[in-house]
Amino acid sequence: MRLRILSVGERMPGWVAEGYAEYEKRLSREYSVELVEIRPGLRGKGRDDGRAMHDEGEAILAALPRDTHVVALDGRGKVWSSEQLAGQLGDWRMGGRDVTFLIGGPDGHAPAVLQRADQRWSLGALTLPHMLVRLVLIEQLYRAESIRAGHPYHRA
Repeated sequence: MRLRILSVGERMPGWVAEGYAEYEKRLSREYSVELVEIRPGLRGKGRDDGRAMHDEGEAILAALPRDTHVVALDGRGKVWSSEQLAGQLGDWRMGGRDVTFLIGGPDGHAPAVLQRADQRWSLGALTLPHMLVRLVLIEQLYRAESIRAGHPYHRA
């Protein structure tokens, strides 16, 4: 099964890139993982943040593969434990479709992106930098697969 991460933002800091690469390497034994970076919309003085979010949303929707299960990371989404994520991963795998995770920009996802999403997943009530969300996401996917495989990585 292919897992895609479409993420607004470019150039991860070195420490995030190293952590991401480590978990991607571990996870790639079972899954093909692809990270696609989406150029952030223009923000700043005299700019319309709503327009930036809209532009990011259009870019995300344009980058989505046709037949993929879409999971938008959204603070208003459902919170899953690691065990629940492992169950979701098993369900997605049995469904036979690839899964694409969406990480929005600083203002979140455009309404059209949330409408397209098959599921919305919240990492919790904390506000996290979007680059860090990439690392948390890939680690949790690895953890979920280790739970499914009975690997001792997850000790809850």
